[in-house]
Amino acid sequence: MADVIDLREYGEGFRADPHPVYAELRALGPVHRVRLPLPEGYDTWLVVGYEEARAALADPRLAKDVGRVGVTLLEERVIGKHLLIADPPQHTRLRSLVSRAFTARRVEALRPRIQEITDELLDAMLPRGRADLVAAFAYPLPITVICELLGVPEIDRAAFREMSTEVVAPTSGESEQHAFDRLGAYLTELIEDKRCAGPADDLLSALIRTTAEDGDRLSGNELRGMAFLLLVAGHETTVNLITNGVHALLTHPDQLAALRADFGLVDRAVEEMLRHEGPVENATYRYAAGPVEIAGTAIQQGEPVMIGLTAADRNSSRYPAPDRFDIQRDARGHLAFGHGIHYCLGAPLARLEARTAIRTLLQRAPGLALDGPPGPWLPGMLMRGRRSLPVRW
Repeated sequence: MADVIDLREYGEGFRADPHPVYAELRALGPVHRVRLPLPEGYDTWLVVGYEEARAALADPRLAKDVGRVGVTLLEERVIGKHLLIADPPQHTRLRSLVSRAFTARRVEALRPRIQEITDELLDAMLPRGRADLVAAFAYPLPITVICELLGVPEIDRAAFREMSTEVVAPTSGESEQHAFDRLGAYLTELIEDKRCAGPADDLLSALIRTTAEDGDRLSGNELRGMAFLLLVAGHETTVNLITNGVHALLTHPDQLAALRADFGLVDRAVEEMLRHEGPVENATYRYAAGPVEIAGTAIQQGEPVMIGLTAADRNSSRYPAPDRFDIQRDARGHLAFGHGIHYCLGAPLARLEARTAIRTLLQRAPGLALDGPPGPWLPGMLMRGRRSLPVRW
């Protein structure tokens, strides 16, 4: 058995800035057995090399369906099956059905509405002179977009944020269980309301109606699972992308000035934000469906594997001077949205929202600056984002 590197020994500094630790691990090798900084000290394999992470993300020997290795997940029991916990052929079937409703045309049609929501939020925020960017802008933009896209009633959104954040960045096992139970009950009721309401043009109604050529449709559990994935992943990651991206600009004045001088750089800037401090630190667990070897490291059947997206995207073999934030860098190939068959279905929507939000914010708030220290980082090793970002203008 490989030596275990106990990440708890790095203390609170690891959560605040994991990049030096990941650099230290990369220098030792691309794959390590680590003990996670959790009270129970869970052990997993962690892939930190870029090429190895990219290959592992697309490796069919690493299962997302934990039933293949005799494990049952809380979210599958309470919510239902979805793309992030399924393997082919089930994953292929689910993705095909969802892709019939969640099309590039549907995303592109949202462009004017995303701009409208952005402007409305800034109309409300800017007269105040200062705000928490997360609460006033980075959170309400993507949650409004995804809720309107799916057809979630506006009155439910405050409660939904509380449940969603606890699911992706739990503060305790008990609170995570409670959040999943509440979300499961909420989504069951939402889907039933949609069925009873009859035809509508929102995405969730479209998923309920979607039928493949052979008559295949999503089951009730699958609908709940897909609604969960689209709602939670459809906004939590974008909140962090906008927040981390604005923070990077405000702490790198030369890059902020370059973007203000040429907003044609906004697409490249967003890609560099995704690479430099992406919204997802590590991909959700995979499990070895059989004995697997990654970069000469033997992984036994059933063992968990965590793929470090943040760690891989700071690999100097792929990106020179990887710790430097450079909006003119060619950041293509980053792994912030994953790779392979599990590549993020909502990546085009997240990019569209981030580009619109950041460009419009900088255009309308020319004096934008930090207004005190940012809030704490979210707990856990899945999401990479701050709870608050005080700004003034």
